[in-house]
Amino acid sequence: MNYREVAEQLVPLLGGENNVVSATHCATRLRLVIDDESQIDKSGIEELDGVKGAFSSSGQFQIIFGTGNVNKVFEHFAPLVGATMDDKSPTGETHSDAAKRKMNPFARFARTLSNIFVPIIPAIVAAGMLMGLLGLMKTYEWVDPESGLFVMLDMFSSAAFIILPILIGMSAAKEFGANGYLGAVIGGIMTHPALLNPWGLADAQPSTLDFFGFGVEMLGYQGTVIPVLLTVYVMAKVEKGLRKVVPNTIDLLVTPFLTVIFTGFTALLVVGPLGRILGNGITTVLDVVYNTAGPIAGLIFGGLYSTIVLTGVHHSFHAIEAELLSNIGGNYLLPIWAMANVAQGGATLAVFFRTKNKKTKEIAVPAAVSAFLGITEPAIFGVNLKHRRPFIGAAIGGALGGAYVVFTHVMANGIGLTGIPMFAIAQDPLNYGIGFVIAVAGAFIATLLLGWKEETK
Repeated sequence: MNYREVAEQLVPLLGGENNVVSATHCATRLRLVIDDESQIDKSGIEELDGVKGAFSSSGQFQIIFGTGNVNKVFEHFAPLVGATMDDKSPTGETHSDAAKRKMNPFARFARTLSNIFVPIIPAIVAAGMLMGLLGLMKTYEWVDPESGLFVMLDMFSSAAFIILPILIGMSAAKEFGANGYLGAVIGGIMTHPALLNPWGLADAQPSTLDFFGFGVEMLGYQGTVIPVLLTVYVMAKVEKGLRKVVPNTIDLLVTPFLTVIFTGFTALLVVGPLGRILGNGITTVLDVVYNTAGPIAGLIFGGLYSTIVLTGVHHSFHAIEAELLSNIGGNYLLPIWAMANVAQGGATLAVFFRTKNKKTKEIAVPAAVSAFLGITEPAIFGVNLKHRRPFIGAAIGGALGGAYVVFTHVMANGIGLTGIPMFAIAQDPLNYGIGFVIAVAGAFIATLLLGWKEETK
């Protein structure tokens, strides 16, 4: 593959360098913000050497090259359109901001939540894997639960959830355009030792503080999500408002001081309690659906998840999953999403075995492997959605797998990992594995039975 040649061929197919507002890349895709997408020659792009698919989503036109290739193409492509390696557009605007301008309000909201939680996922994944290890130690009596090793590992596993508001506070503040360290301070206020830590305490009875005649419940927000999100959003508004009126000479002293005081009172008196009620309400509704509808809920959610991915709304699910982890100690949504993801790989394998198109065969196997590892875009946009019926076959497989993991009450100890990596955080790896096989096999068989119209080229 000639990376320079492909990059040079891309520019006219995208409508010229002036039609590319901003450009960046992720692990597998070139991500472009385009001024006028009607000028794009999508079929021409998909015929280029190394291109595994192209699609428009979340305010961006994305071209799939795969791991190892995309960064090399971008290296030659960026100078041609005036993009830089530091995620800046030619106008100086960040790529993320340029993409958000192209989204509808709901997609913009989902992307904002995603930007907040994605940096935190490694911490939650590490905690989830430690919880799984502790579970194995306890179940098979590898280590005495009273031993120093077990106690220390237990501390390590719960730490991320106890300080979750601090992590979210810093990440959310940065996303909202505020000072990240002030966001962390607000998270620290909401998890202060003076507040009763409800983490792991089912019947916590906090004391009440008399604040000018108002009773303030001294209950901490360890492990919560929505209260700190709402509070930091308020903090960002306060900080930005103060910076407009406070003189620059005293800004460093006055703005942080007033921001922390005002937001701290707001957190403990108003926004925090309301956020707790909202978070508990969402969890209760999901529990009712999960426990009442059972496998039917898994069937529906597993079948529809990949369609939701097309809209970009799935990015908002991280907040709900984190709330579930905090409130019930497990995430029953992630195994359902995992079934939908691996089913895309099963459908793609079916296309590989049936198709006679050389380029489709070249794309299908790596796309399937990527889906089994939890990255579905190559499979969805490079193969299944292009042929339409394989996408329906994948939905059938995802529905069957989703029904099974709900029926067997499979839960995860974290968020963000699906496919094969999710075995590390699955509370029931055996039934998760069975659901995995059901989803892949169901999608494979359904795709072969449904068939599709073969491409002539």
